[in-house]
Amino acid sequence: MERKRKMLDRYSTFDIIVIAFMAAIGLATKPIIIPLTHMVTGPLFIPGGAVAGGFYMLWIILSAAIVNKRGAATITAFTQALIVIITGSFGSHGMISIFTYTLPGLMIDIVFLLFNRRFNHILDFFAAGIIANLSGIYLSNLFFFKLPLIPLILSLLCGILSGGVGGLIAYKINERIKIIGFNENEYEV
Repeated sequence: MERKRKMLDRYSTFDIIVIAFMAAIGLATKPIIIPLTHMVTGPLFIPGGAVAGGFYMLWIILSAAIVNKRGAATITAFTQALIVIITGSFGSHGMISIFTYTLPGLMIDIVFLLFNRRFNHILDFFAAGIIANLSGIYLSNLFFFKLPLIPLILSLLCGILSGGVGGLIAYKINERIKIIGFNENEYEV
């Protein structure tokens, strides 16, 4: 219990608010984005989440970039999982949601830990979007869709594209946040 407490002590109140806010925005955009993507992906027999994932996972990436502490992506994704399970909201698959929602954040944190990277460059955001979306697509396919090889490859390719675009959007939003000077030190009492 003490170890968990020390881990959470690394995060300020501001960090926790950012994580909660980004998790909520990610979930709030999901019911809007998925039906729109289904109109395009449905006739192609591609799961809509493969394309939509890049756009709602950008909030996990943005959370990790703003908080800029190891584990922030995982905590944001896990927060989303808890919210979907508790509320039974759009995209919930029961307790399996813990895995399908948390894995993208965990993958971002693991890859960036292995390469000792932070969110400093546009390619970091691009790679994070791809990693998050591919892991989400793969795990969802493993648990739910069980697509044959060719549609799975097509889904993964679409996921690479939309994940990368989502990462680029997160980068642009993060750059705007830096310009307006939105950071923790300005709001300390």
